[in-house]
Amino acid sequence: MTRTEEFQELRPLLFSIAYRILGSVSEAEDAVQEAWLRFEGAAAEPRSVKAYLSATVTRICVDVLRSARVRREEYVGPWFPEPLLADPYEDPARAAELADSVSMAALLLLERLSPLERAVFVLRDVFDFGYPEIASAVGRSEAACRQLVVRARRHMAAGRPRFDADRKERQELAARFFDALREGDVAGLRDLLAADVSLVGDGGGKAPQLARAVMGADNVARLLASVLPRMARIDVSFEPHELNGQPGAVFRDRDGRVLHTLALDVLDGRIQAIRLVINPDKLAHLGPVADAWEISRELKRAPRG
Repeated sequence: MTRTEEFQELRPLLFSIAYRILGSVSEAEDAVQEAWLRFEGAAAEPRSVKAYLSATVTRICVDVLRSARVRREEYVGPWFPEPLLADPYEDPARAAELADSVSMAALLLLERLSPLERAVFVLRDVFDFGYPEIASAVGRSEAACRQLVVRARRHMAAGRPRFDADRKERQELAARFFDALREGDVAGLRDLLAADVSLVGDGGGKAPQLARAVMGADNVARLLASVLPRMARIDVSFEPHELNGQPGAVFRDRDGRVLHTLALDVLDGRIQAIRLVINPDKLAHLGPVADAWEISRELKRAPRG
C-alpha cells in the first residue's frame, strides 16, 4: 500500500487514541493530522507503520495535554470532554474496554492522571499495546512504563464506574427518560433517577450554565420538568443519540443549530448523572451552533403555564 493508504487504514485507531488522551475531538483531529505530516515527511520507511504512527500521535497528544493543563485550571466552571457521537475505531476483542474508556465518566477520571500516566494507561489498558511499544511512544523505559500503568490503574480504580453491560436495558431506560422529559412528567422522571443523581453543565463562561450542580432525584426531576416544556414552546427540540458510548441527546434550536448535548450515566437501572455540554467551542464539530444566550433570553420570556 502507499503511505496514504496505510495512514487512512490506521486513522480510526489514531483518532481513538488521541481523543482518549485529550478529551477533545478538535484537538484529536489536529494531532492525527500532525502525525500524518510527520509520516509523510519521514525519509525512512518505519518497520511497523502502526507502531510509528501510534507513537507519533501519542507524543503529540502528551505535548498538547501538558500545554492544556493551565487552560483547564483556569476554565470557568466544570470541564467536560467534547461530546463524541461515534468512536470510529472498532475491535470486537476489546469492545467492552473501548466502550467503557470513552464514556464521559471515564474521561473525567483520566483527567486526574498526569499526561504520561494518561498516555500509558490508554495504550496499555484500552488498546492493549505491548510495553516495548509504549516505552518507545513515551520515551521511557519499560520498567518506568509499568510503574506508570500501576499508578494510573490505582487512580482510576478509586472512582471508576462500571456501566450496565446490557446495552438494550440502557436504551430502554433512556427512551423512558426522554418520553418523560417531553411530557414534563416529574414523577416519571423521578422514578428513573438515582437518589443522589447530579445534573451538571459545562458552559465554560461562553454560554448560560447552572450556577452549581443540581443534586437529588426530586430537585433534578422538577428542574427538567419545568424547563423542557418551555423550551419546546420556543421550538427547541432534541434527538436522542448515543454520546460517548452512553445514552444521550442533541438539542437544537428552531433552525436546526446545535444548542447543547445531554449525556446520561446509567448504572444499576438508574440514571446516576446528567451532563450538559453547552460551551459552543465544544459543539462546533457537530454542526452550526446556536446562540445560547439568545435562547436563554427567549426562554425567560416564554410562558410557564
